[in-house]
Amino acid sequence: MLIAFSVAPSGGGSASVHDAVAEAVQIVRDSGLPNRTDSMFTTIEGDWDEVFAVVKQATDAVAKYGSRVSLVVKADIRPGYQGELTGKLDRLEDAINKREA
Repeated sequence: MLIAFSVAPSGGGSASVHDAVAEAVQIVRDSGLPNRTDSMFTTIEGDWDEVFAVVKQATDAVAKYGSRVSLVVKADIRPGYQGELTGKLDRLEDAINKREA
């Protein structure tokens, strides 16, 4: 499964949002699961329990930066598939290249 998530603190705290997000992203990277971070979301690939455990850890880490936490999650649940973090993009690029040819 792929989980794309965004987590950020609100409601006070003295540190900037990017410090909180950096801590969350470090948790994802330390998890050892395949992942990618862009300007809006971090995407993790793994099984249900693995990815949601990482999302929970990241959310808990961000919580200390404010009185509230905003969490947005999007999941692509496709049993039997692995390597979709890059596989989906590879198929997209192939489709684009076919259109250009």
